[in-house]
Amino acid sequence: MMGVKLSSILTVILIILHGLTSAAAALPEAVEAATSLRSNTTYYNPILPGFHPDPSCIFLKEWDNTFFCASSSFNAFPGIPLHASKDLRNWKLIGHALNRNEQLPRLAETNRSTSGIWAATLRYHKGTFYVITTLVDDDRPPKDASRWDNIIFKSKDPYTPSAWSIATHFSFEGYDPDLFWDVGADGKEKTYVTGAHAWHVDPGIWQAEADLEKGTVGELKLVWKGTGGTAPEGPHIYKKDGWYYLLAAEGGTGLEHMVTISRSKNINGPFEQNPANPVLTNTNTTSYFQTIGHSDLFQDHAGNWWAVALSTRGGPEYLHFPMVRETVLTPVTWKQGEWPVFSPIRGEMSGWDMGKEDRGIKGVGPFVDDADDIDFAKLTRLPEHFTHWRYPIPSSYTLSPPSHPGTLRLTPSVFNLTALTGNYAGPTGQTFVGRRQSHTLFTYIVDLEFSGTVAEEEVGVSAFLTQNHHIDLGVVVLPIADGTLQPHLRYRAISYIPVPEPIVVSFPVEWKGYDTGKLALEIRAINSSHYAFSAGPTGARSLRRTIATVSNEGVSWGFTGVLLGVYSTTNGGAGSAPAYISKWKYVPEGQFRD
Repeated sequence: MMGVKLSSILTVILIILHGLTSAAAALPEAVEAATSLRSNTTYYNPILPGFHPDPSCIFLKEWDNTFFCASSSFNAFPGIPLHASKDLRNWKLIGHALNRNEQLPRLAETNRSTSGIWAATLRYHKGTFYVITTLVDDDRPPKDASRWDNIIFKSKDPYTPSAWSIATHFSFEGYDPDLFWDVGADGKEKTYVTGAHAWHVDPGIWQAEADLEKGTVGELKLVWKGTGGTAPEGPHIYKKDGWYYLLAAEGGTGLEHMVTISRSKNINGPFEQNPANPVLTNTNTTSYFQTIGHSDLFQDHAGNWWAVALSTRGGPEYLHFPMVRETVLTPVTWKQGEWPVFSPIRGEMSGWDMGKEDRGIKGVGPFVDDADDIDFAKLTRLPEHFTHWRYPIPSSYTLSPPSHPGTLRLTPSVFNLTALTGNYAGPTGQTFVGRRQSHTLFTYIVDLEFSGTVAEEEVGVSAFLTQNHHIDLGVVVLPIADGTLQPHLRYRAISYIPVPEPIVVSFPVEWKGYDTGKLALEIRAINSSHYAFSAGPTGARSLRRTIATVSNEGVSWGFTGVLLGVYSTTNGGAGSAPAYISKWKYVPEGQFRD
């Protein structure tokens, strides 16, 4: 009996000792977890709301402890927006890497709405900022090498537009290029370009040595085929703890989008994949944030790791997401010699300690969550966040002309927002300027003055995604029953998705007594799925009429994101009447995150 009791006591003692040993062994991890828990900061996704896909970010202590992010811009101009932050919560537009026609004239000629500037990688090396990207012309056959024009922009000062160089072109047969510098066994530095599959060879991630000054690349080598997901693309290389890590996106840019990673002891591979792939995705979840992929990794001032990625706020139904692909942020745990572990993407996040909020960022643009209350009388140039589709014709946009001070004069283009088949607008361009929709709920409103007299002269407001997808409300000159011409209100939408038939209405009787040459036009997001398009005499809000309430499904598609703006066109006619825009306002009213 005593032996049994003694044995039991010894067993208990051994269990206690084992527990104490295990607890002691786990103490550093427990302390680390507790410390990080105490120092966590709450922040909210998306950090760059609206049309900001394919993010690439860096942190530079030598540039006043600032984070810099670039995103792709497709056919929008200025192109490749650059945002900066001191605290990862407040992001300011500081400029665009592509800001002048002479930097890349061919952007004016790219066809199709999916063409233009694809994913850009932002890197910094020996005092120089580099943006490497692909200008894509989707009108050319997939196997035509000229479809992919890979280019590099360089700058010593990202805050100064003129400091960004003219594009250097190089013959890399693929897209989504990444830049990486490494010192070889011979002690010499080498530059590597890593990109997505070339169409004449196997899909996968390909790599070559490059000379950035001459724009030449060496022999292409297939370094990783991915995990089996569709279209391995968006690669980035990192070196950590003796390993070369290769991050990529797979699954296409829809609901199966995901982030995967592999590593090798040699820059040339072979790369072995992470058994835990995909490391970041919301595929097959009910999350509001979907299509997560195309990620980039960077560290903050304390050495903590973070990742950015693109995401779509549409939920698994994938129907209503007019801001399309936005930039989200997540903390990453990356222990020595191990694989990085990404926190899942949500609307409200808990991340590494970000310190106090700091909005002390120089730069010419607004913060991403700012409202617009534009007084054109105070401007000498259009605001930095104002956006065109391809290069604008400068003479089509005049600030404060003598006859109409305090306005933006729009000279009409022959083409409307749809333009020609294939979308090329020709050398005369399209008169349109807008700003990104960056909130789920908003009111966008402008006052306009317009005195058109020729049939089909039109000026209006648009929720513009691409030339194939836009919803417009315009004042247009049309004939009435007796054949005379009068201004009307016309709603119409263009999309691959079925949209309501156009609505044409005469000016309401109750507007008589007001100057109907001066109207307020408004687009309002009344919920997450519908816009209301309204019009009324300026200075008479009570008389404003809603002309159409329409689903945003027709502009929830593709790669870009809705621009809210104004247009002026003759619709192919002989008119030439200008329009005058004033009191441009964008009022944020709500951001849905779940």
